[in-house]
Amino acid sequence: QVQLVESGGGLVQAGGSLTLSCKASGSIASIRVMYWYRQAPGKQRDLVASIIRGGGSNYVDSVKGRFTISRDDAANTLYLQMNSLQPGDTAIYYCAASKMFGGFYWGQGTQVTVSS
Repeated sequence: QVQLVESGGGLVQAGGSLTLSCKASGSIASIRVMYWYRQAPGKQRDLVASIIRGGGSNYVDSVKGRFTISRDDAANTLYLQMNSLQPGDTAIYYCAASKMFGGFYWGQGTQVTVSS
């Protein structure tokens, strides 16, 4: 089992920045890919960014150039640096992880609210 705990959400004005963190614990040795998803009110949960252990990252087009995903494997922590935030970025942000030989895990989510 893997436990994921997000932090860093909050209320910010449009144009501002936030950094989300996700601390992983438990059986984390074989985590290969980590993700940030978000779910706005009344909408489905969508992938925002992903990062592979020792490899590259990918972003949804709407956040490219504004968000940066990174991971510190020594600290078992995933980050999402969010700049130039817009009201459309308002959502619950979820951390997720997939293991090399199966298993997909979710965090509990952290609320990000961007005011105009």
